[in-house]
Amino acid sequence: MKDEIDDPRRQVLVQALTAGLLGAALTPAQAITFGIFGSRPSKLPEGQSIYGLSGKVTVNDETATLQTRIKPGDTVQTGANSEIVFVVNTHSMILRSESKLLIEPPDNSIASAIIGGLRMLTGKLLSVSRNSSMRVTSSTATIGIRGTGFYIEADPERTYFCTCYGVTDVEANSDPQSRETVAASRHDRPLYIVADGGAGNNIRNAPFINHTDQELSLIETLVGRKTPFVFSGPTYTGPRRTY
Repeated sequence: MKDEIDDPRRQVLVQALTAGLLGAALTPAQAITFGIFGSRPSKLPEGQSIYGLSGKVTVNDETATLQTRIKPGDTVQTGANSEIVFVVNTHSMILRSESKLLIEPPDNSIASAIIGGLRMLTGKLLSVSRNSSMRVTSSTATIGIRGTGFYIEADPERTYFCTCYGVTDVEANSDPQSRETVAASRHDRPLYIVADGGAGNNIRNAPFINHTDQELSLIETLVGRKTPFVFSGPTYTGPRRTY
């Protein structure tokens, strides 16, 4: 199984991380040329939400800048060829192009700094959290997160979900019989959750696609953590299991 990187700017970002640029900033010219994030990755300071963005990104329908704060209750949206890397509390995320994400507070308490859930209205998201439970919902799936790294792609008919590490409870919205708990150490069981598979058959095995260990390392760094595994080499080609 080969990891599919669907955006040329992501290819440059992953190559930069692999080449050691986690320890050195890219020049402004490189950042502009490649349209990626040129600052040296480290834990974001208190009060800063966004590490980097490119293209058209809005928060609550207002154009986002590096000074924009993101909190529970906000909606983050990206346009074509756009991307944002950001942190909310102890959660760190990469929202890919043409995506729309609602960050839900617990029990609809707008004043809360804690994330109660993430609603993927459309698009692609890579996220990490630790010691924090929440739910992730899409048109076809509801996933319980127990402090996990995960990647999700959501469209109206199907959800792709990879438990990168940690434990998740996956359920098909249209069929309570389609429910599984996944415990993963490193991308062990990617899944598709569909709407029309029939009773007990709406969760299916999937390939490993569109996210990398290097990106997980980047967003863990932004909240002062490391991935729970050590990796080496220029690329990561897929989960260790074959179905």
